Amino acid sequence: MQMAGKATTEKKICLALKIKGVVQGVGFRPYVYKLAQECALYGWVRNEGDGVVLEIEGEPDQINLFCRRLVQNPPPLAKIDSVLQTPQPVRNYSQFNIDLSRSRQEKGVLVPPDIATCNGCLAEVRSPGHRYYMYPFTNCTNCGPRFTIIEDIPYDRSSTSMKAFPPCPACLAEYNDPADRRFHAQPIACPSCGPRVQITDSSGAVKAGEKSWLSFFYDKMRRGHIFAVKGLGGYHLACIASEKVVEMIRAKKNRPYKPFAVMCRDLETAARYCRVNDQEAALLASPSSPIVLLEVKPGAPLPKNINPHLSTLGVMLPYTPLHHMLLQGPFDVMILTSANPTDLPIIKDNGEALDRLNDVADYYLVHNRPIVQRCDDSVARVLEGETQLYRRSRGFAPQPIDLPFQAQLTVLGAGAEMKSTFCLIKGNKAYLSQHLGEMGTLEAERFYFESLTSFKHLFDLKVEVIGYDLHPDYHVSSIAKSLPAVKRYGVSHHHAHFASCLGDNGYRGKAIGAVLDGTGYGLDGAVWGFEIISGDALSFTRHFHQKYTPMPGGEAAVRWPWRMALSYLYQCSGEAGLSAGRSLLETHFRHEVDIVCRQLAAGINVVPTSSCGRLFDAAAAAVGVCYQNTYEGQAAIELGEMIDLNDVSKPLDPYPFTIHGKEIDFSPVFPAMLEEAAQGKELALVARRFHDTMIKAITEAIKAASERTGLNTVALSGGTWLNPYLTLKVKRILGEQKMKVLLHRQVPTNDGGVSLGQALIAYKRWKEDVPGSFDEDQ
Repeated sequence: MQMAGKATTEKKICLALKIKGVVQGVGFRPYVYKLAQECALYGWVRNEGDGVVLEIEGEPDQINLFCRRLVQNPPPLAKIDSVLQTPQPVRNYSQFNIDLSRSRQEKGVLVPPDIATCNGCLAEVRSPGHRYYMYPFTNCTNCGPRFTIIEDIPYDRSSTSMKAFPPCPACLAEYNDPADRRFHAQPIACPSCGPRVQITDSSGAVKAGEKSWLSFFYDKMRRGHIFAVKGLGGYHLACIASEKVVEMIRAKKNRPYKPFAVMCRDLETAARYCRVNDQEAALLASPSSPIVLLEVKPGAPLPKNINPHLSTLGVMLPYTPLHHMLLQGPFDVMILTSANPTDLPIIKDNGEALDRLNDVADYYLVHNRPIVQRCDDSVARVLEGETQLYRRSRGFAPQPIDLPFQAQLTVLGAGAEMKSTFCLIKGNKAYLSQHLGEMGTLEAERFYFESLTSFKHLFDLKVEVIGYDLHPDYHVSSIAKSLPAVKRYGVSHHHAHFASCLGDNGYRGKAIGAVLDGTGYGLDGAVWGFEIISGDALSFTRHFHQKYTPMPGGEAAVRWPWRMALSYLYQCSGEAGLSAGRSLLETHFRHEVDIVCRQLAAGINVVPTSSCGRLFDAAAAAVGVCYQNTYEGQAAIELGEMIDLNDVSKPLDPYPFTIHGKEIDFSPVFPAMLEEAAQGKELALVARRFHDTMIKAITEAIKAASERTGLNTVALSGGTWLNPYLTLKVKRILGEQKMKVLLHRQVPTNDGGVSLGQALIAYKRWKEDVPGSFDEDQ
């Protein structure tokens, strides 16, 4: 591509620029071309393995203007990290070219995430007579697939899964036209040359081709059939929002209560079913387009079995032309949930979908563009105007987190066993993987290695130091120990949570940490989960924790919250507590209750725990809210959603508890809860008083730790902090005490953010040459 002309001034100079950051796949070279044209400059621009390089020649004032505009007003999706300027001899360029990309041994370019369909492309898809009319893979430099189709750097079509689709003359003309929105858009495609959609049955037989697939989809969906839909980063299951069909898909997936996400036609549709404020609307319609948790409107015409026992609903908007087309017909909302079987990675290949979904899907909406990187939907919530990530994946990964230091070598944080991600630190960047899901299966292990290999290749990383979770039975830690490295460090799960929050906020000093979650291996072998600590990324001190409570049956107590209710009653009142527990539970679990009572009395097959998650489980079971966790955190979520967030401003009204030495004892809470429930008090009030008790204990322990250490910065981390009432009220109280509160901003507060903390701790221990909790030489 050339810009004709000639620089004739005698004062002209030549300058080379090397630009690093998110500068490939975001229309950066076309932007540079147009900017050079506007500034009457000549030279060239090209992609290289570590960024974009260019030379510009012309009058000094115009070059200064070019550089200023380049940095101050880059393309909307670009993020410039650095610009290196080097004077060059005058070349006497007579035009400006976009040169062919060059592959360099060094790779440092930042790969952009996938980007939701822009308004320009959507308008074309909806315009009869336009060449992109009703084409499900329409994209431009401002939107479309990026991370999920990339195989290598530099980001060119030949390095993506679009290399299988040579562009037609019309697409090439747009690709080469500087005035066109698709100027150098690598995934450009149209009905003549691009990927195509068809619908098959479970045997793979084609039922509808490119002319009829959409009407076939509408018809079968209205009749209550379930579709497996190949999307951007993997397969979803889709069905209409009908109580009968939702019940059917629940039975087929063996998913009795876990809420489903829905996709709404547009913001107006979402607002018809849910309360949507300005910040939530902006997040729904943002380029990342995550699932956003919204409050369902009372009386909304949606089946209750979409989100059983919950007042919130996960909502997303269409983020590809395909999704827009699916929802422009006879229904304005549909169930859209990940198709993968429980504990297995998201499905990305057509053959794999046919094999794994045969018992669930009636039809398969497939296309022939390969998915290179599996990538599940991201999930978020807006809390007091700030985005809180529950899952960081599509639309965010692999965008790095900026660090306030330059690492001297490459570090891997191996991640957690559940909600797993890994994190690679290089220079001043932390590269978090997409959501990998649950570890423990061969399929999950393959996905882990597949993604880790891809990240190391794309970002030119060779791992030298590894941080991993200390839990002796974690599969992900076994993987970490099998990888070559100069040094490996075992990292406490809760220290990793704490360090993750510090790193997420760019905070390098010492702080207090309130780390609350369900499960984490403690340094004493107990299951930790309610920890008030202080320290930094190097080390930590444990100041307070919940008093250890027996988990009868170990993992069985995680699945059956009523077991923990019995345990707390026994801890508080001994045999009298067990008697109260029998009265409460024997109509539901008579035989099992007798066994658990004997276990607790004899101390057989019980594991000590300070877990906040198990405390929530016990409270939910004690008042009859939830006896079985059919999905992770069910009891805690259902109990938390009983509270009106408008009550955040009300004074605390806690139940009794005690703090003795380092131990916070919540067992007195349970007789008080049972008494109020027996008196007929509203369960919402009982739930709020339980939360207030926790809040009182947390803030008192933090205040004591602050007085002891002199620290007044507090990091809140762990999955429990996804509870909005708890988070907002603790934040408010600590703020009133003039304490600085750090919440996660860029990575999830749950185990999806642990890998960042592991990497930061491992690097700090390597740099300071200290062992920390544990260390290993290769």
